[in-house]
Amino acid sequence: MAKVVTFGEVMLRLKSPAYERLFQSPALEATFGGGEANVSVSLANYGMDTAFVSVLPKGDIGDACIRELRGFGVDTSKIVRKDGRMGIYYLETGAVQRPSKVIYDRAGSTIAEAVSGDIDWDKALEGATWFHVTGITPAISEGAAALTMEAVKAAKARGLEVSCDLNYRKKLWKWGKKADEVMKELVKYVDTVIANEEDFQMSLGISAESSSAVEEGQINVELYKAIAAKAMAEYPNIKRVAITLRESKSANHNDWSACLYNGKDFYLSRKYAITDIVDRVGGGDSFGGGLIYGLNTYDDEKTALEFAVAASCLKHTILGDYNRVSASEVESLMKGSGTGRVQR
Repeated sequence: MAKVVTFGEVMLRLKSPAYERLFQSPALEATFGGGEANVSVSLANYGMDTAFVSVLPKGDIGDACIRELRGFGVDTSKIVRKDGRMGIYYLETGAVQRPSKVIYDRAGSTIAEAVSGDIDWDKALEGATWFHVTGITPAISEGAAALTMEAVKAAKARGLEVSCDLNYRKKLWKWGKKADEVMKELVKYVDTVIANEEDFQMSLGISAESSSAVEEGQINVELYKAIAAKAMAEYPNIKRVAITLRESKSANHNDWSACLYNGKDFYLSRKYAITDIVDRVGGGDSFGGGLIYGLNTYDDEKTALEFAVAASCLKHTILGDYNRVSASEVESLMKGSGTGRVQR
């Protein structure tokens, strides 16, 4: 069976209750989350062998985070512990025309202060067959970027499949280099790229000929195929490109689908109309986790894509960063069971 290792920052998540503005009432809901940890939790829920690698602070908060990850079945034995603090993000959930808001407080976190050599990648990747990173980690700091580059080089040297969700975050790229200066080099070691249109533009400088791939509220799929083809032409190492297609009607209503191109075949998934969204944070990570599971489980990439989209659709119904669903629940939705009827 495949073993997937993910690397990145996991944070303390502080959310205002329900749909309240931040500090509207004197309470915040404390949980944990972060892109790569979210992927590992998804994979563990599907029964896959997965490990999460990071640099976390010593002390009670780091201990609590590790306990939670272990509770999902994620291997945390390769996490490095150092003196310092955990990054935090504050979340205000949007409603109708008011968008959700994320405020980062992650400067000076243990992983932001980490440097090249802090992680023994031979030990961290031992027994692994797949390695996953995102464009979030190299955006945190120069040291985190160096560690990410070390990681993908070590993974490829060991013959692992490498996936990367480009995940451009404009609020994070503040340490001296622009996203494309780092990501253009990092993606040379990646087999599977996951992204949306903005990620391609800001991380790799790749865009379609049109100024926008969304015209009159409708997704123009041919433009996304062109973007994927451009990426694979510029980076021949890439085996496949998966692009998520989110049509945002309001904070509570999104249409959600994705496409995948492998240089030969182009697949477009089923589209889900997701109304009354509970929590969309972690939606992209749940897609990434679903795609990795699908590519390691099913015989064809179309089915893997459908699993990923269905998994992410379900994540929009769940509070918190983590996608707390099983593979059988995702497969049930894939087969058309989306009425929400009580299961007795």
